[in-house]
Amino acid sequence: MRIALGCDHRGLKLKQAIMGLLTELSHDYEDFGCYSSDPVDYPDIAKQVGEAVASEGFDHGILICSSGIGMSIAANKVKGVRAALCCNILGAERARRHNDANVLCLGEDTLDQALALDIVKIYLSTLFEGGRHIRRLEKIRGLEAA
Repeated sequence: MRIALGCDHRGLKLKQAIMGLLTELSHDYEDFGCYSSDPVDYPDIAKQVGEAVASEGFDHGILICSSGIGMSIAANKVKGVRAALCCNILGAERARRHNDANVLCLGEDTLDQALALDIVKIYLSTLFEGGRHIRRLEKIRGLEAA
């Protein structure tokens, strides 16, 4: 699996832990920044990761900021992105199974690291269910076209 990864300065520590997990799980990833604790604007990183995923060069994206909210809002502005802010295991599972989410958003300040890594594992290992959910995804795509 190929993952586009990004964070702002408030998500750097969690991003580094996720990079270790992705290596452990044998997933390829590209780090779109940021690379230090110097302040950056999260919409810039969300745009880069979102476009990388929407262009189908990557299977999924993972974005981290302090709460995950800003990254989620910004990433969902990129056509073709279905970013989900996940705060627990059930949310991560449903984001993939029912919504075919392609970008996972996390908050470094809202999750302990062990739970965040479990969320990543569940998100990446859960497949889209299809069926009745396809109709709903088509409606979401219709909203993008409006």
